[in-house]
Amino acid sequence: MACYEFEGLVPVVDPSAYVHPTAVLIGDVIVGADVYIGPTASLRGDYGRLILEKGSNLQDGCIMHGYAGMDTVVEQDGHIGHGAILHGCVIKRNALVGMNAVVMDAAVIGADSIVGAMSFVKGGFKGAPRQLLLGSPAKVVRQVSDEDLHWKGLNTLEYQLLSGRSSRTMKEVEPLEQMEANRPRLTGSTEVQPKS
Repeated sequence: MACYEFEGLVPVVDPSAYVHPTAVLIGDVIVGADVYIGPTASLRGDYGRLILEKGSNLQDGCIMHGYAGMDTVVEQDGHIGHGAILHGCVIKRNALVGMNAVVMDAAVIGADSIVGAMSFVKGGFKGAPRQLLLGSPAKVVRQVSDEDLHWKGLNTLEYQLLSGRSSRTMKEVEPLEQMEANRPRLTGSTEVQPKS
C-alpha cells in the first residue's frame, strides 16, 4: 500500500486488516481489525479523520474524504461497494453502500440499511435503521427485509474472509503468455449468489 504521513499523522492499520498494495492511505486514517481495502481505494485523511471499524470493507476504486473536524466513518461490518464515494458521512453498523453510490457530508446511513448502486445521498440526510435508499437524490423506498440482511451478511463475510485469503496468497507476478490446461476456477467462501 502507499501510506503517507501528513502533518505528523501516520495512518494506523490493524495487523489483521488487508490493504491492497495499490490503495492509498494519507494522514489521519484508522483501519480496524479484519478490514478489507481493495485495489485503488483512496483514503485521504488530510482534513477529517477516516475510520473503518472491525470487519468493514472498502472495495475497488472507493474514495473516502471529509472536512476538518468531521469523522468519515464506516462502522463495524459496513460494506462499501466498488467505486463508492464517502465524504464526511457516517455509515452505521452493518449497512451497505452500493457500487458507485455517493454519500455526502453530515449524512448518516442507519444501521442495517442499504443504499442502492449509483444512488446519491444528499448532505445532512439522517437515516433510520433498516432503510433501503434508491435514486438521485436517494429516497427511502421500503424497509430492509430479513432476506436482504441475510444476503448482505453473506457478502460482508465474503470480504472478511477475502482479507485473510488476500494476505496469505496474493503476490505480484508476471502474467502467463497463455492459459494453462485445466486451469482451476476460484470460488467464494459462502453460498452468496447475485441478488436479482
